[in-house]
Amino acid sequence: MSTPATPSIRRATPDDLPLIAALIRELAAYEKLAHEVRFDIAELGEQLFGPRPMAEVLIGECAGQAQGFALFFHNFSTFEGRPGIYLEDLFVRPAARGAGLGTALLAALAALALERGCARFEWSVLDWNTPSIGFYRALGARAMDDWTVMRVDGAALAALAKRAQPG
Repeated sequence: MSTPATPSIRRATPDDLPLIAALIRELAAYEKLAHEVRFDIAELGEQLFGPRPMAEVLIGECAGQAQGFALFFHNFSTFEGRPGIYLEDLFVRPAARGAGLGTALLAALAALALERGCARFEWSVLDWNTPSIGFYRALGARAMDDWTVMRVDGAALAALAKRAQPG
């Protein structure tokens, strides 16, 4: 019986853009949100690898094959007076689950948070995703049950922006 290869983590490059797009679509399908995916791949590439990147991506590999990703960006805690890392997406392909890739991606982000002087590392998880919630708790994550995520997008975002004071 062969042992699974140790997962490896690397920073994404512009050449990974088609892979990242595919993994985002696979994640959306898993979350039953494929109908919500509407990114333009060129715009995604600009946001990830352009002159002013808005997010970063780590690629997780098993036996040299890309099997997952973590897309993240910095946020800021006014109470801590320091930045944090916000994990927007974490996904490991079903065939690679249980090989330690999810743990390796989260550990790499935790190490990056400490390296960058971040006060915290946080993310959201769908409340029905009990396998992931259990996995995160086992790694020491705690639910922030006192907080509710709020969002303004689409027409509501445009309407709110119209209320901005000129100048």
